[in-house]
Amino acid sequence: MRMTQGTFSFLPDLTDEQITKQIQYCLDNGWAVNLEYTDDPHPRNTYWDMWGHPMFDIADAAGVMMELQSCRKAFGDRYIRLSAFDSTHGWESVKISFIVNRPKEEPGYRLRRQEGNGRNMRYTTEPYADAKPEGERYGV
Repeated sequence: MRMTQGTFSFLPDLTDEQITKQIQYCLDNGWAVNLEYTDDPHPRNTYWDMWGHPMFDIADAAGVMMELQSCRKAFGDRYIRLSAFDSTHGWESVKISFIVNRPKEEPGYRLRRQEGNGRNMRYTTEPYADAKPEGERYGV
């Protein structure tokens, strides 16, 4: 199962050249870029671990790519997401966010149905990867 989140989620994975062009677009618009990683990409998990600090004053995509390569070296077996946000007054929101690294194997989710009173049904999604402890869910 392929995890789909953020911009470009239904396209094939971007190459490093394509990622570099997207980063430069963000920087040209004055947006701050940051990298985050996780081994729990559930859509409701908005708290990914941050790699370093947001890059506010960087002007060249090569610097961000250097940080991405360092993050991949340390956490290449996890999901890595790049986000860019407009920090100007009145906006202060994410403008673009997409996955730039994913584990080799993505086990996916199961849909669990719970029957309630009457005809009420409750659905939840549970990742198959939850069977392993944090930090060991993919690969390794």
